[in-house]
Amino acid sequence: MPVLNEERHLAEAVTAILASEYAGPLEVVLALGPSHDRTDDVAADLATHDERVTLARNPSGRTAAGLNIAIGAAAHDIIVRVDGHAVIPTDYVAVAVETLEATGADNVGGIMGAEGVTDFEQAVAAAMTSWFGVGGAAFHIGGEEGPALTVYLGCFRKSALERVGGFDESMVRAQDWELNHRIRQTGGQVWFTPRMRVTYRPRNSVKTLARQYFEYGRWRREVARRHPETVSLRYLAPPVTLLAVGVGVLLATGGVLARQPRLAALGASQPAIYLMADAVASSSAARGLRGSAARWLPVVFPTMHFAWGAGFLLGAPRSNR
Repeated sequence: MPVLNEERHLAEAVTAILASEYAGPLEVVLALGPSHDRTDDVAADLATHDERVTLARNPSGRTAAGLNIAIGAAAHDIIVRVDGHAVIPTDYVAVAVETLEATGADNVGGIMGAEGVTDFEQAVAAAMTSWFGVGGAAFHIGGEEGPALTVYLGCFRKSALERVGGFDESMVRAQDWELNHRIRQTGGQVWFTPRMRVTYRPRNSVKTLARQYFEYGRWRREVARRHPETVSLRYLAPPVTLLAVGVGVLLATGGVLARQPRLAALGASQPAIYLMADAVASSSAARGLRGSAARWLPVVFPTMHFAWGAGFLLGAPRSNR
């Protein structure tokens, strides 16, 4: 578990792992980055009360580096990745190991089950489990068990991680997607099963959500740069939508200023189409949400789409490549 500024959720996440109904030996390796909250104190307390918790230092604080440090410190041949803000069910490890052995895959994983606490978090969770919000990826919206391009978190054979050289530490984000691509490139298999479902806590504000999806877009562009064969319509949709809406707004504004109604109408049609799609998707995703949470959906969807699209268009910083 790579950990950075996870004071709020760390104890819950680790306690859930330690409560696993798994018959074999189990250890939890926490790779601690330079947190600015009480994360280290929480981690130290967890290690004091359970000898199965091991602490390791991750000076850079980067996720990929923390994962490699934790994997290097691990004593066993099966590696289960869990994030500091994810909560696994008690049968998660057992199902993961069972699926790994039954399929012969190098990595197995399941559903990123987004669940919010506040109204905003609940709206984000609903958006993250909708086709309009994130596309058709099975680990977001569910699907049939079988081979996959990538999965959420994952349960790995340590030998497979060693075969591909571990996580790429130059990848600040999207390191899991990039790693799974290399596993498949080297003849391994990545397997999705809906039986593995992890509770994920979404970001709690528009600002933090936008930052998250902006970084997702930047680093998915980097994956595309390094592995052009991975480019798909799903990943091009947000930047294309952002460009279409942006150009539409400019044309509409220019048409109004130049007193050209047809140009203004043509330009306005692009953002209008997106706003209608946003309204329909928000109405659909709002089912089961209370009104105070549902009201956030028309804001959450464009925040995710436009932040991701902007990040993809800008790309990763050259200094980090």
